[in-house]
Amino acid sequence: MSYLTATQVKALLDGIDTTTWTGRRDQAMFTLAAHTGLRVSELISLTVDSVHLGTAAHVACTGKGRKHRATPLTTATAALLKTYLHERHTHPGHALFPNPRGEPLSVDAIGQRLRTHVRRAARACPELAGTHVTVHTLRHTAAMRFLAAGIDTAVIALWLGHESTATTSIYLHADMDIKRRALERTRQPDVVAGDYTPPDSLLAWLQGL
Repeated sequence: MSYLTATQVKALLDGIDTTTWTGRRDQAMFTLAAHTGLRVSELISLTVDSVHLGTAAHVACTGKGRKHRATPLTTATAALLKTYLHERHTHPGHALFPNPRGEPLSVDAIGQRLRTHVRRAARACPELAGTHVTVHTLRHTAAMRFLAAGIDTAVIALWLGHESTATTSIYLHADMDIKRRALERTRQPDVVAGDYTPPDSLLAWLQGL
């Protein structure tokens, strides 16, 4: 299973050329993906009104099986999205991450943009050179960050929209509260993503997310 270290994620996101609108869009999109673990299909389906900023900032999406879930945003991610949305001057219902024609980006387009940014980031972070990075890699990266912070696998599954029936029944009403506590755990200064190596059984489980 592939995932990025904290250093690699920083190199990827910091290396995006934000002097262009597409660069600023991509930075917002891939920051959101790396910090929330959204699937590529979920990124594509997001609209402007999927983002809820201010108190209890979160993004609402529809995942596999038409399941709806809300994922909390870090302060930094919320601020980045706020700046991005302010620049766009769009309306509810518009694609959050559109192409220049205003249409939702395709899976292929997102993949191509990500590959471009990985190649650029490899200049500052040589270990990224030749690395195959997809949105699913960023999803695994988010899961690994939670594992490294000691978050229970049931909560990680809930966060990523891959919960079992048992997990759903246990956490249904406390969903957002649980996710926010998990997010706080990842902010501990002694937690360094990429330094934690989970057992093979956990790696196999993560591979299926």
